[in-house]
Amino acid sequence: MTMSTDLIRFVDSISRDKNIDKESVFVDLEAAMVSAMRKAYDDAEDAVVKIDRSNGTIQATVNGDPIDMKTLGRIAAQTAKQVMMQKIREDERSAIFEEYSQRVGTVVTGTVTRYEGSTLVVNLGRGEGFLPRSEQIPGETHHPGERIRGMILDVREEQNQVRIVLTQTHPDYIRKLFELEVPEVGERVIEIRALAREAGYRTKIAVSSIDTKVDAVGACVGVRGSRIRNIVDELGGEKIDIVRWNESSQVLITNALKPAEIKEVFLCFEMGRATVIVDEDQLSLAIGKRGQNVRLAARMTGWDIDILTPVEYDKAVDEMEKTLKDVEGVEDVLLDKLLAMGIISLVDLAEVGSEPLVKELDLEENLAGKIVGVASVEAEAKRLAAEAEAAAKAAKESAEEAEAVVESDAHEMGAGVTAAAGERNALATEAVTVSPDEPGDVEGFASTLPTNNESQQPGPQEPDAGGSTAETDAVEFGEPA
Repeated sequence: MTMSTDLIRFVDSISRDKNIDKESVFVDLEAAMVSAMRKAYDDAEDAVVKIDRSNGTIQATVNGDPIDMKTLGRIAAQTAKQVMMQKIREDERSAIFEEYSQRVGTVVTGTVTRYEGSTLVVNLGRGEGFLPRSEQIPGETHHPGERIRGMILDVREEQNQVRIVLTQTHPDYIRKLFELEVPEVGERVIEIRALAREAGYRTKIAVSSIDTKVDAVGACVGVRGSRIRNIVDELGGEKIDIVRWNESSQVLITNALKPAEIKEVFLCFEMGRATVIVDEDQLSLAIGKRGQNVRLAARMTGWDIDILTPVEYDKAVDEMEKTLKDVEGVEDVLLDKLLAMGIISLVDLAEVGSEPLVKELDLEENLAGKIVGVASVEAEAKRLAAEAEAAAKAAKESAEEAEAVVESDAHEMGAGVTAAAGERNALATEAVTVSPDEPGDVEGFASTLPTNNESQQPGPQEPDAGGSTAETDAVEFGEPA
């Protein structure tokens, strides 16, 4: 029997540093000592070790006989050490897994350590977080030693490590940042009712307040934009639109499409579609760059949003009115009822079908079927005409592109011919001006030419004071005069 107060301090230190339960450390120590005894005694079939949790007393027996652990030797001690380290690491992984599993959905701060391929590895203190490329904000770059924040998305055990997956692109990451930066959101005085995000580009948030004295939008923005600026900086400059929540879908859609000014909103509950009317000068603003504004508004409100100008709206309504007038049994008031249902075109009427017309407008089944049938025929005809027009337009554009390519090739060919002709003219000019320009140089120039004794070629003609002759040029290039 051995007593050691150092053992108690040792267990306390490991438990505190590794965040492992003390009982688990004691159990690991007992298992390691059993392994050491079996290493020291070949016949240790029944090896038992008990450690007193209060005073560190160790009681060890082999086949019922008590032994002193100090007599086991160096090899047995090394075995105990290896077993102990292995079990401590396993307990530490289990503790990390349990701790971070309970923190899924929370924001953590760490230090960038390295890249593994495109995955960013972040030191979180007790564990390592992994930020995959798909969960990183597009366009953002990070360097080792940089402080970074992210939300824990998933925690899972893989081989010999706990993999803590982080995210910066999940919509809930925005919610958590608002809870950290805006106290009213953290205290649930202000609630984020809806959110839509395209990470790295733009986010739309609808907020409401349970306290009439608290302005939801103003509190989220902060004094001179101080609160929202901190969040935008954290997201690398991502734009954030904060709008006021409203239980009315028409008002909410109007708010969601800001900064565009909306004239009117028609809701069709049967199709889940909202038709929004905007002036021509507000159309591009309502749609947004690459359709981003209307796309985020649709996600946030839960409605399919179709944006039309007044001219397009009037045209669709006129076509529907003209078609319905030719149907026997249709009253003039039917058009107003259809518009109240959010049906503004023949395409909408064909898509809705006859059942809502019977239930909502109390039409007879035969009449409703006839109306939908006529609308379907007209809508299909319009679709085919639109496809034909689009095909013709595409063919025309292709022909124009081909013609432009031909003209460009011809232009380049002409430029090449002109350049070649210019080169030939330059060579001819160079050949003509090879002989000296001044009479004083003739003697020296002629002396360089072969004589009748040196060559069968005739000698050069005596040039005039005005310049060289063709015969001289011919001799220069080695051709017969």
